Amino acid sequence: MIELASVRCLAGRGLEGDRFLDYKPDNPGQITFFAEETLLGLAEALGLPNLELPALRRNVLTRGGDLPALIGREFTVQGVRFAGVEECRPCYWMNQAVSPGAEAWLRGRGGLRARILSDGVLRAGTREISVGLESGAVSGSLARACSAS
Repeated sequence: MIELASVRCLAGRGLEGDRFLDYKPDNPGQITFFAEETLLGLAEALGLPNLELPALRRNVLTRGGDLPALIGREFTVQGVRFAGVEECRPCYWMNQAVSPGAEAWLRGRGGLRARILSDGVLRAGTREISVGLESGAVSGSLARACSAS
């Protein structure tokens, strides 16, 4: 995983430069979102003060939003439209890539898998994320972006 200042989203395909670009038709994980609050909680729980997003193999780190609320919803981040599909469930690999116990700790907190509905660029470090839902709004910010190479 490579940390980036920005990442280009390609509708129905994935992230430019990502190893899962054009992975399979209608891939539910064209992009993955992960909450910074969860990253910090995991690092504290497992005693890993230097834990970073690339270890978790998620694409976008968010701050201050409710990712599970986006499952089954369309939302927009920095002008790019997405459809929240499902939780990005952790697997046994997390115990090797992060630390023993990571898979269990992340159950129910693994992030969000989404489809990309429109082309555009996401830029890290902005406070521009605002997701309007019929039942209210979820807001937060984009902290970092990564692409799997």
